[in-house]
Amino acid sequence: MSVITVERKVLEKNDQVAEMLRDQFTRQNVTVLNLLSSPGSGKTTLLERTLELLRGHIATAVIEGDVQTDIDAQRIARHHVPVVQIITNGGCHLDAMLVRDALAKLALDDIQILFIENVGNLVCPASYDLGEKFKVVIVSTTEGDDKPVKYPKMFRVANVCVLNKIDLLDYLDFDIVRFKENARMINPNLHFFDTSAKTGDGLDKWTDWLEHLI
Repeated sequence: MSVITVERKVLEKNDQVAEMLRDQFTRQNVTVLNLLSSPGSGKTTLLERTLELLRGHIATAVIEGDVQTDIDAQRIARHHVPVVQIITNGGCHLDAMLVRDALAKLALDDIQILFIENVGNLVCPASYDLGEKFKVVIVSTTEGDDKPVKYPKMFRVANVCVLNKIDLLDYLDFDIVRFKENARMINPNLHFFDTSAKTGDGLDKWTDWLEHLI
């Protein structure tokens, strides 16, 4: 019982800060996307390609969450966008307080879309609101079409699902129809994009959607 009580208090505090962040983002006209995935989905590569395609059209910034190292932040910085690294030192997710602290290093008035790349994990991050407008779950074809069934909460809270690495479909036992049926059983309103960050397939529809958010 005490464990449940402590967890509830932690989530309540997180949600309070998240609402404050959401109000701040709304006032400053910043659209925030929380990118969620398991490790190896191609999330950072997809983000890099996205930043390339949006350059010159939309002002972007990135908050990078990782358990250790700033490798991903270094990759993002090469695209000449503002980036702040959060190292959780073993923590399996970002929370609203960490995001609030990271914002002190960003000039929100100059940003139209803020991407928060969460820690690679399909469990813990699903429970934490970061004040974002959209939760985007990114799944690769190499992970199997049963991911929605195995991690239902993540797909339940997500607004968008990006199916990445579609260039590998010919080499994998991945049923794209079954994957989407499984996901829609959990969340009928989930919006899908099929992409390959490697070849660029499907990225035009993804970035068109992002541009229309502004």
